[in-house]
Order: sequence, then C-alpha cells, then structure tokens
Amino acid sequence: MVTKTFRQLKAPKSGLFVGLNKGHIVTPRVPREKPSNRKGAHSKRASFVRSIVREVAGFAPYERRVMELLKNSKDKRARKLAKRRLGTFLRAKKKIDHLTTVIAESRRAAH
Repeated sequence: MVTKTFRQLKAPKSGLFVGLNKGHIVTPRVPREKPSNRKGAHSKRASFVRSIVREVAGFAPYERRVMELLKNSKDKRARKLAKRRLGTFLRAKKKIDHLTTVIAESRRAAH
C-alpha cells in the first residue's frame, strides 16, 4: 500500500493570496538522496556473515530461555525477559518476532 504525504494530497496552489488553495505557484524541489537515508539497510555480505555466525555460535542463553517460554505459550513472560535483556520494548518485540519465526522454521524442518 502506497501512502501519500500531506503535500501530495493537498490541492495545487491557485496563485492567489486568498482562498483555500492560496499561495504562490512554485516548482517543488527534488532533494538528492542522502547517504543517511540508507542507514540500517543490510548489505548482502553483512547478512551472509551474520547468518554464518548464527550457525556457528547458536543462540545466547537468554534467547534460548525466551524460545522455551514461547514454546510453553508464556508470551508475556518472554516479552518481559527480552525487554530486561535488550533495554527497550521495541527491541524486545522484534527479537520475539524473530525467535517465533525461528521456532516455526525448526518445526517445519522437523516434519
């Protein structure tokens, strides 16, 4: 789903200084792409290296405990534990989502 910004939803300027669409008609600026907009995007190499490290090192003890809690359907307790270990609730939610997908994949691989 493509969401439109407020500027795109507004009617074009009329060129008059009164009325609903008042304002001088100008051509909109098109700013260049900033490198900071790419921050946090995964490169192919980094994601590959992370997957190899995950294969070799496995899960941290708190992650194993969280996975065990999720398997026993103690979601709230798992979220609380993840929040205590990771610092913020958003990070904890992301970690819980990741670990639930890992559990689901392991179940699929087992069958």
